Amino acid sequence: MAMVDMRLLVGAVAVLVAVAEGNVVFKVKHKYGGRGSSLLPELKAHDSRRHGRMLASVDFHLGGNGQPTDAALYYTKLSIGTPSNDYHVQVDTGSDILWVNCAGCDKCPEKSNLGIELKLYDIKASSSAKTITCDQDLCTTMFNAPYADCKVGVACEYQVTYGDGSATAGYFVKDEVHFDQVTGNLKTGPMIGAVGFGCSAKQSGELGTSTAAVDGIIGFGQANSSVISQLAESGKVKKIFSHCLDNHNGGGIFAIGEVVEPKLNSTPLVENEPHYNVVMEQVEVGGSVLDIRTSFFDLGKRDMIIDSGTTLAYLPDSIYSPLMKKLMEKQSDLEIHKLEGFKCFDYDENVDDGFPVVTFTFADSLKLTVYPHDYLFQVRDNEYCIGWQNSGMQTKDGKEMTLLGDLVLSGKLIVYDLEKQSISMTEYNCSSSIKVKDEASGNAYAVGAHDISVSNFSWRNTRNVYTMGLLIYFLCSLMN
Repeated sequence: MAMVDMRLLVGAVAVLVAVAEGNVVFKVKHKYGGRGSSLLPELKAHDSRRHGRMLASVDFHLGGNGQPTDAALYYTKLSIGTPSNDYHVQVDTGSDILWVNCAGCDKCPEKSNLGIELKLYDIKASSSAKTITCDQDLCTTMFNAPYADCKVGVACEYQVTYGDGSATAGYFVKDEVHFDQVTGNLKTGPMIGAVGFGCSAKQSGELGTSTAAVDGIIGFGQANSSVISQLAESGKVKKIFSHCLDNHNGGGIFAIGEVVEPKLNSTPLVENEPHYNVVMEQVEVGGSVLDIRTSFFDLGKRDMIIDSGTTLAYLPDSIYSPLMKKLMEKQSDLEIHKLEGFKCFDYDENVDDGFPVVTFTFADSLKLTVYPHDYLFQVRDNEYCIGWQNSGMQTKDGKEMTLLGDLVLSGKLIVYDLEKQSISMTEYNCSSSIKVKDEASGNAYAVGAHDISVSNFSWRNTRNVYTMGLLIYFLCSLMN
């Protein structure tokens, strides 16, 4: 993310949860899902915009347009203010702040094709809202430095420009946010917390024109300004979150807190990286290890980004070419054709029987297995397209991208432990449940999967877009 105001890099939003013990949950809906060739142009368009932002700087912030499987980007409905109003904000593991579009915003989107009504937050309409000023500790502490050119009473402002040219700017406010608190196994109750967040006053580029728009973004990145970081700083949670995206039934699980069941193996996060980078050591296709050391590892490019906000999977040519050759080794008679830029083919048998499994091995022997039904997606009867992409073809500046998105992360439980600086993963039934530890009581509570549809919106409408949901569980226990 290329920033106009670098103050945002070190953080500019604080999340202060009201005193309460227990776990918090809020509902998250699936932004795009659905299979079909009508969505293919949107898949690469989304990833291209996202990668432009990622390559431009040390931090990034993005939207999204879906993917070919039943897991994509997710958004939640937050109730904010007194009296409260509902706002739909996208859940993003690669973004670092919470912000919503505000009244009087210049060029903020006015409509969405997601079946939701966009709403502008109005600080004047909420009796519990307060503007955060630059001379307040809340602003200066989050910047880790004095606010530049601050005058008493002046708003604590933010401004950021992304690598794709889109931008947002505004100021920070604090208001009451209504959460669902987990009170036991698969049980929740109400909780209100005072939250600091960005009030977007101006947008440009993709952020301001997207018809697949929501009211804002809630970030789960590593920076001090992210929601997870702020909750941890205030002693409300451990700095651990997890997700399990259900690629069969839709929805899934998204939780904050230590996962105690199931048990998982982990791999270290690469230090001093803004994204969730891990070290890849080996790629197997059908049990055979690809010979890629001379072209890939000798260049020192061992990092691979784990990013649930990206749709597809992007590999440098030194991995992509031998992998594709091995994939098609037993299917030499297939005729490959292009469909909206994707390599596709007709196939009337079970893809899991006709194509090989791909396995990535990371540091400390952690493995991620990707099955043919994961990386091959059906767009029409007996027509499949390949989800693996050559990253050298995806960036405007010619840089290669090594990144695993939802295409391969779906159907896996992924745990981001920022306290231990590690990522864990395993194959998992994402329509089941996990157990997360409540730090105050020591109890482990079951967190189940959810699939929540918009009642007045059919997935058949608007280019086969449909909404799904899951629950994000915040273990917001006070830590003594």
